[in-house]
Amino acid sequence: MIEMLTDFNVWAAFLTLTALEIVLGIDNIIFLSIVTSRLPADQQAKARRIGLSLALGMRVALLMSLSWIAGLTEPVMSFGGYDMSWRDVILGLGGLFLLYKATAEVHNMMEGQEEGEHAVKSSFAATIVQIVILDLVFSLDSVITAVGMTDNLPVMIAAIVVAILIMLFAATPVSNFVNRHPTVKMLALGFLLLIGMALVADAAHVHIPRGYLYFAIAFSALNETLNLLVRRKRSKSGL
Repeated sequence: MIEMLTDFNVWAAFLTLTALEIVLGIDNIIFLSIVTSRLPADQQAKARRIGLSLALGMRVALLMSLSWIAGLTEPVMSFGGYDMSWRDVILGLGGLFLLYKATAEVHNMMEGQEEGEHAVKSSFAATIVQIVILDLVFSLDSVITAVGMTDNLPVMIAAIVVAILIMLFAATPVSNFVNRHPTVKMLALGFLLLIGMALVADAAHVHIPRGYLYFAIAFSALNETLNLLVRRKRSKSGL
């Protein structure tokens, strides 16, 4: 154990994997922000905590059963020469669910059902079920990334725990910011559509490099930040 703590390679793997897990966790935080916005205000933070706690539990459980994870990538059926594994099934269904959820939220915003007495509300149980479904998909993606980075189980678990703790602290301010700004929320829904399409593509064995997706997200976020700053400056000057 002491040797691990003084091993540079172990620390390099831990820091790199933690950073990757945090980046991958952006998907989780955005989805939690959107899906919990339909709950009463006093239940939103609790739902986010439960969602991220479940995400942590799923990730650790998956890491503890690496042989089962390896089995998920083995073909279990074939259609017209296309081999499909359980991983493909999970990612594909998760991607379709994400596309459906983001499209439904866009519809609600455009139809004016976002605020007021006609706002669409969700039950706490239904919200948790949706979080569990996407947690499974995101956790599988996260664990496969971790396994590809290192074969050191304690390092993988430590990196995932640290990443989830950071996400726990970030979830509430990020959710509040998204919900306060309709244009930011629409942008977040666009991100979910991108991620959902990427998951469906992965299931079809068409890999879209995540770097392209995160660059698009970062560029769009920067553009929206500039728009928010301009609007704030105009409101202060009375224009």
